[in-house]
Amino acid sequence: MPLFNQKASPGLAIADDTDILHFLNPDNSDKYVDARTALKNSDIYSIVFQLSADLANGKLQANMPRAQGILNNPTQTSNAHAFWQSMYAQLLLGGECFAYRWRNQNGTDMTWEYLRPSQVTPFLLENGSGLIYNINFDEPEVGVMEAAPQSDLIHIRLLSQNGGKTGISPLSALANELQIKDQSNKLTLSALGRSILAPGILSIKHGGLLSDKDKASRSRKFMKQTSDSKNGPIVLDDLEEYTPLEIKSNVAQLLNQVTWTSAQIAKVYGVSDSVINGQGDQQSSIQMMGNAYIKSLSRYAKAITSELNNKLSADIALDLRSAIDPLGDEYASTIANLQKNGTLGANQASWLLQQAGYLPIDMPEKEQSKVQVQPVQMISSDDKQPAEGGDDDENN
Repeated sequence: MPLFNQKASPGLAIADDTDILHFLNPDNSDKYVDARTALKNSDIYSIVFQLSADLANGKLQANMPRAQGILNNPTQTSNAHAFWQSMYAQLLLGGECFAYRWRNQNGTDMTWEYLRPSQVTPFLLENGSGLIYNINFDEPEVGVMEAAPQSDLIHIRLLSQNGGKTGISPLSALANELQIKDQSNKLTLSALGRSILAPGILSIKHGGLLSDKDKASRSRKFMKQTSDSKNGPIVLDDLEEYTPLEIKSNVAQLLNQVTWTSAQIAKVYGVSDSVINGQGDQQSSIQMMGNAYIKSLSRYAKAITSELNNKLSADIALDLRSAIDPLGDEYASTIANLQKNGTLGANQASWLLQQAGYLPIDMPEKEQSKVQVQPVQMISSDDKQPAEGGDDDENN
C-alpha cells in the first residue's frame, strides 16, 4: 500500500486523572476557571495585558529568511503585533496556545491561523510516536479536520504534567483566590449598601410609646422640617430630644483585607506585585524590580522560542530589549560605560548604537575640534631695557 494512501491511526485521548475525579464529583466547581470570567478580574487583566504586550513588543529573530518572513507577517487577518499578543495572552490564560500552519505544496508557510483551545483536541498516536489533532475551523469551507499532524500546528505550552504534550493553565492555581475575592467583593458591596449614615437620633421623652410606623413617619416629618427651615435652627418641644450622631465605618479596613489576592495572582505569574498595584517592595530599587521582571519574561520567552525552533527548523531568538528598554537609554548608558573603561572604542560604540537604532545610520561624522592658537606678544627693540653697563658708558 502506498504511503500516502494509509489511513491515519486512531489516537489516544490525552487526559489527566483530575478530569475523572471532576466527573465523579461534579460539585467541585473550583476545578476550572474560565478565561473570559478571569479577565473580568482587574488584577488578572492587568498582568496578562502587560506580559503579553511586552512579549509581543519583543522581536522574533531567525537565522533563515523564510522563517523570518512568516514571523514578521504570520497572518492575513490582522497585524503581527495583534496576532502575537493574542497568542501570548492565550498562553498566559490557558497554559497553551495554537496556530495552524497553512502551507503550499513545497511546505513553505503561507499564513498562520489562530485557533482557540476549544477548536483543538489533541490525541496521542497509538505507537507514541507523536501527536495528532482534531481541529474545528470556523470557516464552513474547511469544517472539521481530523488527525492533523503535529508538524502542521504551532503548539506552545507552559507547565505540563504529561511530558510536555499539553499545558496547564495558571488560572487553575487561582481558583480559591478568585472565589475568595468574589465573596469579598460581594461582602464589601453589601457593607457599603447597608452602611448606616444616620445624621442623629431623635428621642421621644416622657414615656412616649410609638409604633414602628409612627416612628418612621416622625422621622420623615423631622427631615422635612429641617429641609423647610433651610438648614436653620431646629425647634423641638419638651417631648423630643435630638442628639447628633457620628458613626465611624470600617469599610476601608474591609477593602484592605482583600488586597492579598493581588499578590497571589502576581506570584502565580512569576512577577512582582508592583506590576499590578505599582507599589510592591518599597525597599527594592527600580533596577532590582526591572531585573526581576526581565527574568520573568525570559521564562516565557524560552517556551515560545523552543516551539518555534522545533517547527520551523531554524534558530529563533526573542529579543526583549525593545520591550524592557523602549527608548534605548539603558543600552546607550551601558555602551558609554564600556567605552569609558576602554573596552570599546569610539567607532565601535557608535556602530553598536547605530545597529540598535539609537543613532541614525546616515549620521554625519563627528567634527574635529579646532586647536585654538594663543596670541603671541611681539616686543619691539625700543621696548628692550638697556644692557648692563650702559649707564657707565654714558657717564664716561
